[in-house]
Parts: sequence; C-alpha cells; structure tokens
Amino acid sequence: MQSSKRILSVVIALALSFVALAGRSTVNAQDTKLSGKLEIMSWWVGDEAPALKALTDLFAKQYPDIKLTNSGVAGGSGIAAQAVLKTRMLGGTPPDTFQVHAGQELIGSWVAADRMEPLDDLFKGEGWDKKFPQGLIDLLSSKGHIWSVPVNIHRANVLWYIPANLKKWGVDVPKTWDEFFKTADALKAKGVTAIAIGPSWTQVHLFETVLLSTLGPDDYVGLWQGKVKFTDDRVKAAFTTYGKILDYANKDMDSLGDWVPAAQLLVDGKAAFQVMGDWEAGWFKAVKKMEPTTGFGWSAAPGTDGSFDMLSDSFGLPKGAPDRDNTIAWLKLLGSVAGQDAFNPLKGSIPARIDADVTNTKLYNAYSQSAAVEWAKDKIVPSLWHGAAAPDSFKNDFVTVLQVFAAQRDADAAVAASQGLADLSGIGK
Repeated sequence: MQSSKRILSVVIALALSFVALAGRSTVNAQDTKLSGKLEIMSWWVGDEAPALKALTDLFAKQYPDIKLTNSGVAGGSGIAAQAVLKTRMLGGTPPDTFQVHAGQELIGSWVAADRMEPLDDLFKGEGWDKKFPQGLIDLLSSKGHIWSVPVNIHRANVLWYIPANLKKWGVDVPKTWDEFFKTADALKAKGVTAIAIGPSWTQVHLFETVLLSTLGPDDYVGLWQGKVKFTDDRVKAAFTTYGKILDYANKDMDSLGDWVPAAQLLVDGKAAFQVMGDWEAGWFKAVKKMEPTTGFGWSAAPGTDGSFDMLSDSFGLPKGAPDRDNTIAWLKLLGSVAGQDAFNPLKGSIPARIDADVTNTKLYNAYSQSAAVEWAKDKIVPSLWHGAAAPDSFKNDFVTVLQVFAAQRDADAAVAASQGLADLSGIGK
C-alpha cells in the first residue's frame, strides 16, 4: 500500500501541468476490425447514464462488430457496483473492465491483491505520458507501473442551488458556514429546508468539505499525511459544525436512495442548497435540461473557496479479462481526446487530458469552463470519500463513525474513533 504522504503529494501536483496544451490525437483506427464482446462494469446507469452512452455510442461507431454491455449497478459513488465487483473478482470471473476512482480505491485493493494488469505499454504506445498531468499519472501508479486510464476530473466541494428559488426566498449564497446558518434560519422561517442531504456516502462527502473548510487546504492535506491528528481541536470543530448542518437538513436523508432524490428537492423548491460533486452539473443539464447560471447555480462549498477537492474516474484491465483485446480498444477510447470530449460535457466533469479544449463553447458550458479555471489556479486536495485521500479501510469504517456521531453528537468520541481508524489504516505511516 502506498503511503498517504506519497498519494497526497501527487494529487497536489495535478494542477501544475493542466494549462499546458499539447497536440491533439484521436482513437487509433488499427483495431477497428475487432469483434466479439466487451463487458464493462460502471455505476453510471439511470440518471447518470447519458455521458456513458456518449462513450458507448462512439465505441460502437469505432468498433461496430463488438457487442458492449454494461453490467453495472446503480448507486452514486459505486457502493453497490463495488460490492458486486468484489464477488466477481474474488470468484475468478472478472468483467473485462470496471469503473474505479483513481488512487487507493484501485491500488490499495485489486492492485495490492495482484488482480490487475499494468498498463505501461498502453500509456507509452498512446503517448499518454505527455497527455495527462504527471501528478495524475503518479496517482494512477504504484510499484513503478500504471494501473488505470483516467477519463475525467471531478470537483467534490461544490454548493448547488437554483437561482430563481433563492431570489424568490430573498436569500444569498453563503460563503461561510456561519453565513449558511443565518441563511438557514431565514429559510426555516419560510418553511424551506436549507440543505438537501442523501444517504450515508453523501454524508461523508459533505463532511469532508466541512473538514476542508475548518482545516484549510494545507492542513486538510496534512491530515491524510499524519501531520495533523484527528484529535486536533479543528477536527472536533468540524464535527460540531457538521452536526449543526444536520439540524437544517431534510429528515428523510437516510431513506433517500441516492444523491439524485436530494438534488430533486432543489429543483422542486423544497430545499435551497446541496453539497455534491459536479456530476450534479451533468445531471442538471443532461437530465433536467437546465442551463448553467440561469437554470442552476453553483459556488465553492462554504469556507472552501480557493480549494479544489478532486477525484478522477478511471478504468483498468483485470487479469483474466475474457475479451482482453476489446478491453484495450475501450481503454484507448477513454484516453483519447475524442472520448473525453464526448464524455465530459455530459458528465459535468472536465477532461483529464491537458490537450482537450475546454474553451470550446460548442462542447463545454459555463460550469465546465469555470471548473477548468479553478482546477488550474486553486489548491488541489484529494477527496476522502472518492478514493484519493485514504484507503478504503478508513473511509468505509468512517461511515459508522459519522452515523454514530449523528445519533449521539459526541464530538470527543468521534475524533478519538477517527484517529483510531487512521492508525489502523496506516495513515501517516
């Protein structure tokens, strides 16, 4: 398992090469005569499917004799899909490829278990060592090898809202959590829920942004390096702030199926704000047909302006993939400019490649362009929940810590439990 210090250092390096543009490339045509099957596993189904469909449509055009199926399972951040994947990987029947967050989510699990093929030759053959930021390549790497192909960059610390609703209610976008609480009181007086929250993983997602706002980007990074302890008073303050946020949230959060029903509360005018990743921008545009700035608005989550809480979706090559050549063709598409330009405008993310033209207004809307600017200038920090900051052994058990805190509101017990998890997971070692 890579050290948290190394993981964090390479994530921070991601922003350094983003603004440098190189020559464009397209999918290699030499394998277009491939035929047979290709099974991918992705949790981009249902309301999250449009961006994946753009990729699969492009793949069908490139490789018309390959029948592609997605055996993924619905559920934001892949909780259900990852459970199915675990059964199949351990049972010796892997899919040809599967969606996974860049970083420890793959390296600390299936790479460590020797269940993946390295992709060094593919990266070299496609020239990707010059097309992806070096920091991102480092995040995808372990023991001198590269293990997955990134298709995007997402931002986790975004506050979403509907401008027309805020105007109707007479409230402004809060820049800090103190401002949020004042706004929440005003909304409560009007019978409006201040913040929409979904089930457990979305609660961890929210908490990491509160943690970022309390510690600041440098010490937030230091937390995952072991330089800052969870017993720090500022971490305790983050728990206290988070508990207060819960007091202004929808009471049915735990019964909501995912982040989408929570987002729908904003559209329906039943809630004012939601903290969620920028896949929500893709949902607003592709599913709800709402335009950025007019139909939906966004801001950095309170207290996190100037920080970019990042994650990246990627696909790798399991050992024993039944259709290996077809999988390589899929990975080539994912890493191409054509593939990334088909996928990201609908997903709400920005391309992982440095030579994709995000300034192209025919493809990328106002949100995507603003995210690209912030990616280039903000301090880059790794997402906890989405696989970049900490091993799965920490984040999965942290769900329980947060649930117990929500019930008991004991910040002292929460920070002690969090530090115990960090020690067991090897954070800072």
